[in-house]
Amino acid sequence: MLAAIWAQDEEGTIGKENRLPWHLPNDLKFFKQMTEDNTIVMGRKTFEGMGSRPLPNRQTIVLTRDREYQAKGVIVLHTIEEVLDYAKSFSGITFISGGSAVYEDFLPYCDVLYRTVIHHSFEGDTKFPFVDWDDWALINLSMGAQDEANHYAYQFETYQRKVNTD
Repeated sequence: MLAAIWAQDEEGTIGKENRLPWHLPNDLKFFKQMTEDNTIVMGRKTFEGMGSRPLPNRQTIVLTRDREYQAKGVIVLHTIEEVLDYAKSFSGITFISGGSAVYEDFLPYCDVLYRTVIHHSFEGDTKFPFVDWDDWALINLSMGAQDEANHYAYQFETYQRKVNTD
């Protein structure tokens, strides 16, 4: 199964200089909980923005056009088709996890979307690509706990692709 997972502010901002423009520990915990023992796919810039190191307890795929690119502890792939073939052969969930162009490339193939909406506006240089929400059904919504470590109101949303009956 292919799924996308991301956090965004109310304006759709997802990044600033290849990093998250906010600190929200509960969203990081959610990301960890969802992706552990699965696979995450990200572009080279996103990977390098998180220190060029794979996250523990999950397989990391770095997608890049650079045929010479290498990074320790990850699988480097170069095409959408290679990632889709991997996802078909993987028994768990293959999570698309950034950046914007990678999300845009894979949204047509995703079965599920996991979106965290932070009820605040942040300065950033990267937005989540357009989603035709008519194609998706909200199947879960839960409010996140706001506390001294998690300063912003936020919610977790899960969407499933609607089956086309035409």
